[in-house]
Amino acid sequence: MAIPAALAVAVLTVPAVSPASSASSISSASAPSAVAAQSRHTSKPTVVLVHGAFADSSGWSGVVARLRHDGYPVIAAANPLRGLDSDATYVSSLLDSIPGPVVLVGHSYGGEVITNAAVGHANVKALVYVAAFAPDQGESGLALVGLNPGSQLGEAPVVRPYAVAGGGGADGYVDPAKFRTVMAADLRGSDAELLAAQQRPVDLAALQAPSGVPAWKTIPSWYLVAGADRAIPAATERFMAHRAGAHTVVVDDASHLVMLSHPGRVENLIVQAAKATD
Repeated sequence: MAIPAALAVAVLTVPAVSPASSASSISSASAPSAVAAQSRHTSKPTVVLVHGAFADSSGWSGVVARLRHDGYPVIAAANPLRGLDSDATYVSSLLDSIPGPVVLVGHSYGGEVITNAAVGHANVKALVYVAAFAPDQGESGLALVGLNPGSQLGEAPVVRPYAVAGGGGADGYVDPAKFRTVMAADLRGSDAELLAAQQRPVDLAALQAPSGVPAWKTIPSWYLVAGADRAIPAATERFMAHRAGAHTVVVDDASHLVMLSHPGRVENLIVQAAKATD
């Protein structure tokens, strides 16, 4: 069955809800020289967190705080959200700058990005998917959303054309009136309203792009299934986790924004993956 183009808004994450949270995440994204210095003073792998569409790196703030408390060097990457190939190339270049082992983590569309960015990087020792797409070669996020029933994203898109020097495209958002129902049912209404207003759009072409050879075929992976996800159906998350041979945990009551509602559970899974790289 053909999937409506409107479902391209399915690959979603969101920013955190306060300037303080944003500052915490920004402080973790240091220059390559600082990363090198940090790595020399720890035996633990660097954790690189990749957000998805309609997001920035501040969405990882609760997870970042916990990882830093436990002694892990962390970079919350700035995913450009302009195209799958270009986004993966950007994250790949970040991985090139990190000495020592890396645990690479993606949420939602960020899972597509890490699946492609990790290819060819011997320093990436583990992949962690958090309610994320883990596509096989040729698959797109848009196609995976329609694999099983349960996604409500098709009822919630807002599309706005944008222009830049030399061209432009179409950006996708989630209708703010439907944001909490689709994305954040386990967060407070006031927090969901802020998140809806702070959405950072994704070029819809990124959601339709076919993925390349997947890194999960050669790199051990872990997967957190959000059991109450109304963006990516939990059944699809379980399917992708099983196909990748991932070590899987399920948070039964979690919405798509599980890293905000259950940051401790997300951090626990990342630490499991990190310890397995020793």
